[in-house]
Amino acid sequence: MYKAFNLAGSALLLAGCAATQPSSIIPQKLNPSAGESMTMIVPAKGVQIYECRMSKTQPGAYEWAFVAPDAELFDTTGARIGKHYAGPHWEATDGSKVVAKLVERADAPKTNDIPWLLLGAKSVGPEGAFSRVTSIQRVNTVGGVAPKVGCSQGNAGTPARIPYTADYYFFTAR
Repeated sequence: MYKAFNLAGSALLLAGCAATQPSSIIPQKLNPSAGESMTMIVPAKGVQIYECRMSKTQPGAYEWAFVAPDAELFDTTGARIGKHYAGPHWEATDGSKVVAKLVERADAPKTNDIPWLLLGAKSVGPEGAFSRVTSIQRVNTVGGVAPKVGCSQGNAGTPARIPYTADYYFFTAR
């Protein structure tokens, strides 16, 4: 199971943990409200799932459309603590879970990495590790971008599972 820690502890942990060390400064627009504080850093490893579909904006064209994430969640020591899946949901091994909605996004520092996000979260499960989470930042992303080619009428409906990693910073109300 995980241990919650305060913001000062988070800073020390970030300084000493290469796997969760920020690759860039987080854009200001991705900051949660001043009434929230970081309680967990949750590294994730999995895939972003896309499906080849007819384009909504270009008649007769096909494109890769995002379907859902499918990732395992870990604590900062590498122990598995949950999963991340469609909704988007984050579910802890204790059964607690949150569903989130996009608040803001920023391009990742590297072109082939999925965007960094700020998401508003609400509990949709029992009391536990994730039940008090109010915001989530997705940062330090690597990979996960939709394929650039390979989607056509001939393979419509075909999925693509693109590997990615990210750090999810969980915030709760103070």
